[in-house]
Amino acid sequence: MSGSLPPLVEPAEELTRDEVARYSRHLIIPDVGVAGQKRLKNAKVLVVGAGGLGSPALLYLAAAGVGTLGVIDFDVVDESNLQRQVIHGQSDIGKPKALSAKESIAEINPLVTVNLHQEQLTTENALDVFAPYDLILDGTDNFATRYLVNDAAVLLGKPYVWGSIFRFEGQVSVFWEDAPNGKGLNYRDLYPVPPPPGMVPSCAEGGVLGVLCASIGSVMVTEAIKLITGIGEPLLGRLMVYDALEMSYRTIKIRKDPETKPIEGLIDYDAFCGVVSDEAQAAAAGSTITPRELKEKFDRGDTFALIDVREPHEYEIVRIEGATLIPKDRILSGDALAELPTDRQIVLHCKSGQRSAEALAALHRAGFKDAVHVGGGVLGWAREVDPSLPTY
Repeated sequence: MSGSLPPLVEPAEELTRDEVARYSRHLIIPDVGVAGQKRLKNAKVLVVGAGGLGSPALLYLAAAGVGTLGVIDFDVVDESNLQRQVIHGQSDIGKPKALSAKESIAEINPLVTVNLHQEQLTTENALDVFAPYDLILDGTDNFATRYLVNDAAVLLGKPYVWGSIFRFEGQVSVFWEDAPNGKGLNYRDLYPVPPPPGMVPSCAEGGVLGVLCASIGSVMVTEAIKLITGIGEPLLGRLMVYDALEMSYRTIKIRKDPETKPIEGLIDYDAFCGVVSDEAQAAAAGSTITPRELKEKFDRGDTFALIDVREPHEYEIVRIEGATLIPKDRILSGDALAELPTDRQIVLHCKSGQRSAEALAALHRAGFKDAVHVGGGVLGWAREVDPSLPTY
């Protein structure tokens, strides 16, 4: 089969006897063969994030014989990760994810070189981190990092495979502005502007079916192998959408957006994506208390109303004793304002502080001027005040 793009990577000089034995099932596929396996051996692939999508991607890239894998992740393994992040195990809890991933890769394939980047991807380091690699796989779950990955890849002329998951649905595409077939696209052609802050919940807020990570991660690796070896038709210019409940795959054509401006440099992506809206930031300034300060209010017997603005299913998992559940959307729409007391201070909280800041701005607009919110939310309460509470 002749691919629509030339192979991304030149072949290595040779395969060792051990490599021939290990990759024999690849070698007997005519489309891959010895030449394709040599290209995989010579390839350098960076995976952004060793989480839900990064876990299966790293395992299968290693198993496939990609010679050099880079892992950039600054997080540590948490128990809530184990439901889907299969590269980590029980004994890895508390360990840096990048290090845990490297150890698992060594068990899968000791012939792979693993480069660790135990740092957060930022505008300051992105170009330097990306530069040595042939291909980028982006498995992150926030828009700011996705736009950063896209812009850095465009500036360096590198292709990257992008994946996204939420609850029961996933998406995959390939972006390569400088694709040699002249049909290059980038992430901004699919999403010219980010959604408004708080409109699209993250997996941490909305959840994800664990096995969905394997479904989407394996497609991402398939696309990476196709690009490296030059076989098949990559998802360049196409978006693959997977619905696990319907068990359906469909592809949507993506076209170049004529309004997309050329990318000339990296920007402030948190500001661009409005991780928290300007209004929420202004409301939170001077109206934020810490989890410890909330405990002090309880201990003093202060009169206040603690309002949990998360969703009902989150409230069922864990709650701060004494909190009343009123989801954020009901506050933003104004439906719940009549339910709020006017004779005492209102204290809002959510999981981490972002949603409660948005709700706080709405309350300030509605005249609840002394309302505050808890920075860090339930996670901060569990970390600083009550470690016995489960986290999610």
